[in-house]
Amino acid sequence: MASKSSKKKPNSKRSSSKPASSPMASPKHFHLKRFFILISIMLPVCVIVVLGVSSNTSFKISSDHYSVKIYGFELVNEFPHDPRAFTQGLVYAGNESLYESTGLYKQSTVRRVAIQTGKVEVLHKMPDSFFGEGLTLLGERLFQVTWLTKIGFIYDTKNLQKLDRFTHQMEDGWGLATDGKILYGSDGTSTLYQIDPQTLKATRKQVIQFNGREVRYLNELEYINGEIWANVWQTDCIARISPKDGRMLGWILLPTLRQGLIAAGYNGIDVLNGIAWDSNKNRIFVTGKLWPKLYEIKLHPVRRQIDNKDIEQLCVP
Repeated sequence: MASKSSKKKPNSKRSSSKPASSPMASPKHFHLKRFFILISIMLPVCVIVVLGVSSNTSFKISSDHYSVKIYGFELVNEFPHDPRAFTQGLVYAGNESLYESTGLYKQSTVRRVAIQTGKVEVLHKMPDSFFGEGLTLLGERLFQVTWLTKIGFIYDTKNLQKLDRFTHQMEDGWGLATDGKILYGSDGTSTLYQIDPQTLKATRKQVIQFNGREVRYLNELEYINGEIWANVWQTDCIARISPKDGRMLGWILLPTLRQGLIAAGYNGIDVLNGIAWDSNKNRIFVTGKLWPKLYEIKLHPVRRQIDNKDIEQLCVP
């Protein structure tokens, strides 16, 4: 595990520097909006060019004798996001706000953020020796894990005061999610854990595979409509996983979000990371580490044939 964990943030020192420009600078905002308008028109063509394949029918790829669906997205909304936030965990908090866990030593926080404005409403600064990681909301408590440790924290949802500290049985702390009854965790490997929220002991482990290969670097997690969605570190992909048996159900391809930010001049951004789900309004929010934008997206099936090897190249580091 040491070799995998040490690769978690190879450029974290570089990433800790603040981007030079404000996320609300008008020229960048104009170009970013224009970029996404172009993408919405050209997305089918762009994906064909990138993947080198085409078809007129909705397509599923076969992996280990079952079908895996591939999804693109429609951009519904974009919102301001703190460009200094090294996003590690994201949870919908209700009332048009999010809970967010941020990383980097001496900069890690747990915060509640207004979606529309990106304003931090409540903030808890973590001790300098901890690197904040995945976050989930269970009842009136927020559970958080930390990088390169087996230590986690529990916070009050109202004021983000620390209520308790715990240890877990994962090899490391990367991602957390919940179905309202149990916790799901990731540690940067291909293992998805099920954890008892009372004892914090792992009750089940599942190794996630695609096309015969382990899907390593499972990162930030979210539980959505009976599935676990997982960011895969170093990629622009989200894996959709069955928590019942660990099967891969689908892939969500989001490369144009990061590409759009770079095209607009945001060169200091890091990887895609952060998924939040508003179950009442069926809204999906995504962002990334040091991203100046939070996006609301809507999924749609990719309507072209995609070879397993192309998906591996894009989504399985």
